Amino acid sequence: DGSAWCFGGDQADQLGDSTETNSSSPVATKGGLHFAALSSGYAHNCALTAASVAYCWGDNLSGELGDGTMAHRSTPVAVTGGLTFTSISAGEDHTCGLTAAGAAWCWGNNLSGQLGNGQTVNSPAPVAVSGGIAFASISAGFQNSCGVTAAGVAYCWGDNTRGQLGNGTLTASAVPVQVTSGTPFVAVSSGYQHACGVTTAGAAFCWGSNDQGQLGTGDTQSHNLPVAVAGGTSFATIASGGLYTCGLASSGAAFCWGDNIWGELGTGATSASSNVPAAVAGGLVFRTLSSGNYHSCGMAGGNVAYCWGDGGQGQLGSGTTNLSPSPVKVIYQP
Repeated sequence: DGSAWCFGGDQADQLGDSTETNSSSPVATKGGLHFAALSSGYAHNCALTAASVAYCWGDNLSGELGDGTMAHRSTPVAVTGGLTFTSISAGEDHTCGLTAAGAAWCWGNNLSGQLGNGQTVNSPAPVAVSGGIAFASISAGFQNSCGVTAAGVAYCWGDNTRGQLGNGTLTASAVPVQVTSGTPFVAVSSGYQHACGVTTAGAAFCWGSNDQGQLGTGDTQSHNLPVAVAGGTSFATIASGGLYTCGLASSGAAFCWGDNIWGELGTGATSASSNVPAAVAGGLVFRTLSSGNYHSCGMAGGNVAYCWGDGGQGQLGSGTTNLSPSPVKVIYQP
């Protein structure tokens, strides 16, 4: 019915239930709104109604809620400016959205230029991303953002200390710069200090920091240009997390690579990092996949959600605060 349910940490009211109390199982977000899309950041959430109106709630220290203020919100508040969006992406402490025409707007923290408006000043209200580029999808990461056009051209902007803009340099950019790639992308996902994309042929490429093998190249060398993920798996979508990455194969099988200290690779063990894709345990077939800092969640058949990795604040939704190195079912009791 489009009602929003959240679980995990609530120190900044990001569960939207006005309690500031962590919850290890889903709790209903207050306000009576019904949403068609939802995106979770570090300590804030944003969602779109069926009428394409954007609402956000939770932490707002950098203006990431987009309501024109920097006050925490314990229930959803409308993003100011009267814009309507077809997609929205909540990053670390900034948010980006796309209009029906493909115009990108971002708000929140901008100290590294991640809002893409040519400046490095935070904005508590949406600002237009420079360049007039029409995007088909957008992803807000840690201190950078990336978008892909309908023609498959990828652009990134913001911090570039580890090469996460993918343009062959280590120079930050407050406006979109084209990712240097000889093949078109269908989607790009921004993580902590790296980004990954999937091509029209299903090949996965990553760029940026690789200290924990999060680029999936078989080594731990960082790259400021896209490099192919090892293994030859055909991916339908990809999700860049904190120091790791997960991908959803065309078959619905999930694979993850990178850091695994919290079990965020979902392989059944909290072993050393993996610099190549490793299969998520359980043999589940997923339809969607989303990666956070230290945990991931996927939607399987029957609309059943599973999560794995760090659960210290209840973010696995399993009713406990234990970590789980393999997928556990989210307890949903409306």
